[in-house]
Amino acid sequence: LATVRARSGEEFDTASAAEDASRIALIDAVEYAYYNAEVVGGEVNLTFVVVEKNLVRVIGFNGNKASDADNLSKELGFKKGDYLDIFLVNSGIEAMTEMYHKKGFAFVTIETDPGGLPVGRVAYNIDEGFRVKVRSVGFEGNESIKTKELKKAVKTKSRKFLLWPAYYVSQVVSDDVDKLLGIYQEKAFLDVSVVPEPVFSDDSRSVEITFKINEGPVYRVDEIVLRDNEYFDLETLSAEMRLRAGEPYSEERGNFDAKKILKRYLEMGFVDAQVNHEYSFRGPAKILAEFTITEGERFRIGRIDISGNQFVQDRVIRRVLDEEKFRPGMWYNADIARGDGSGELEREVKQSAVLESLRILPGERQGESRNVLVEAMEGQTGSVMLGAGVASDSGLIGQLSLNQRNFDISDTPDSFGELLTAKAFRGAGQQFRISLNPGTVQSSFSVNFTEPYLYDMPVSLSTALSGFERGRESYDEDRLKGYIGVEKRYDNEWRRGISMRVESVEVADIDADAPKEVFDVKGNNDLVGARVFIRKDTTNSRFIPSSGYNFDAGFEQVGGDHTFGVFNATQRWYRVLYEDLAERRTILETKVRGAAIVGDAPVFEKFYGGGIGADSIRGFDYRGVSTRGVSSLNPAVKDDPIGSDWIVIGNVEVAVPLTSEMFSALFFVDVGAIDSGGLRASVGTGIQILLPQWFGPVPMRFELAAPFMKEDEDETRAFSFSIGALF
Repeated sequence: LATVRARSGEEFDTASAAEDASRIALIDAVEYAYYNAEVVGGEVNLTFVVVEKNLVRVIGFNGNKASDADNLSKELGFKKGDYLDIFLVNSGIEAMTEMYHKKGFAFVTIETDPGGLPVGRVAYNIDEGFRVKVRSVGFEGNESIKTKELKKAVKTKSRKFLLWPAYYVSQVVSDDVDKLLGIYQEKAFLDVSVVPEPVFSDDSRSVEITFKINEGPVYRVDEIVLRDNEYFDLETLSAEMRLRAGEPYSEERGNFDAKKILKRYLEMGFVDAQVNHEYSFRGPAKILAEFTITEGERFRIGRIDISGNQFVQDRVIRRVLDEEKFRPGMWYNADIARGDGSGELEREVKQSAVLESLRILPGERQGESRNVLVEAMEGQTGSVMLGAGVASDSGLIGQLSLNQRNFDISDTPDSFGELLTAKAFRGAGQQFRISLNPGTVQSSFSVNFTEPYLYDMPVSLSTALSGFERGRESYDEDRLKGYIGVEKRYDNEWRRGISMRVESVEVADIDADAPKEVFDVKGNNDLVGARVFIRKDTTNSRFIPSSGYNFDAGFEQVGGDHTFGVFNATQRWYRVLYEDLAERRTILETKVRGAAIVGDAPVFEKFYGGGIGADSIRGFDYRGVSTRGVSSLNPAVKDDPIGSDWIVIGNVEVAVPLTSEMFSALFFVDVGAIDSGGLRASVGTGIQILLPQWFGPVPMRFELAAPFMKEDEDETRAFSFSIGALF
């Protein structure tokens, strides 16, 4: 009644009555409405007939065994108490069918019980059928690519993780067809066709899938044409092109070449440059490849404006731009600042300033310059984390850490509320971390502060206070250490720096038969060390490098209760040995480490070999490769390690991806030597699992190694492992 405009005593109008019925029909609970008019004694009795929407009063499932009612209900676009919409009811059938298909129930059928709908009862009758196992996956017609390689490329498998059965999913098969087409087209088979043929068993419990391939001819490049290029000549632009006349053609290679050409222009300040690649057929299995270039004008960088940063200070962003040579007056490098967040400079600023996202866009033109718009979006920079790990070298270790990656040591709180709400000590791009690590074998703590741009220069300042305690073979070791270091970064990726440590090392609870070298350092030992170092890192990833190298070398002079010097150098190389059709890379890591002591160092500063990982000699126990000390009770016994004055280690490790790069098989050879005995060497294998975490993957390693060159006093260990995780 509140919706209609008709009132008793007013003149009746059919158009107004129809409008009132339409208004009633717009009410959410109304399915439809109409009116009746009856003339009685010269007056009209106006009646509105309202048909209300039905409510969903019951939702039921019949025949579901593989999935419970709660999971099925999540696939529906409605719930109990909602208005009953036939469209949503039918959409639920499609959604649940897709869910069953993803689980391998290829022949599932789902119907609704129409008799219950008028009273709000939505009942789905489900015939799940059998979960169809993939019995085999085969290929026919593949002459140019081996079946073994094609099997690695597709996701349809007969086994999951090499052990468990895999089930038939039609969408995965369809995706595999697209993958195979792309692989063949990349190899210049432009007319290739791939047709999957599933053959189900009589009882529909299993399927044999065959991908039937018609490769067709290999298309080759007949000619490459570049148009409208004025700034760069043909020889310069074609130097890095993958397409070559007479060689196989693929659209992917052509697009790669277009990006390479565009990159050259963007790097030189052609902000609006465009490169369009097209191909056409020229004769039997021949291709004409064309690149049309729109150069546009060349610009320098004008004014740089920053927006979107509430807590991150402008200078935190500007100093990264300055270090990367992206500042006013220089040519606008639109390749590293692509405007979509994918440029190298955009990623660098995002990481350094700890931002959720960042884009660098060209702005207004001012003469021969373009202003720059830096659009930042801030994210969460502080975190409190719990973690745990266990390793054969260090036992069970817990972790509690407080981390602020956008710290500002000068931003002291004005009130206790600012401290609680994290509005203080924030914004300068500094890093502050407190970590507590109690363990069953060793325990430690650390407080770290890093200023990556000291006085806004490419110089980092690092300070730390840390503690460490662990039981050794014949004594307990307890350390308290203060550290400060300064490192300067150079344009050629080299870095050099100097650091200092002040450390107190207590040696206590010494066994009666411990070597004399241990008794010589009983009690508290104060050390002061100064180190100079150089390093260079050209690897393509901090977490999983596959190319480049990492070099680190330095010398430390230590004084205090003990006087000695330490030379050390480490070189790592990374290389992709093979990349399969699924783009999984087999990576070779080679490492050489050498270190030597000049002077008389205590046992807790010397070198020990053995333990898990590519930083040691696997197949030997933790600290199992070492010079041995003579027992204080029995001169004929030399059991406990006392460390070595020099050590040289070489490692070669190959990581072969299994189902993905998260799961890899390891094969390695380790070689090492110390100042006593001969060469030590081992060979082994293992499994590496990369667990995704907030700040990069955390590796889990399980290694099995066997020494084939060793000394009698060496302690060996065949199996080693390391597992870590954050919560």
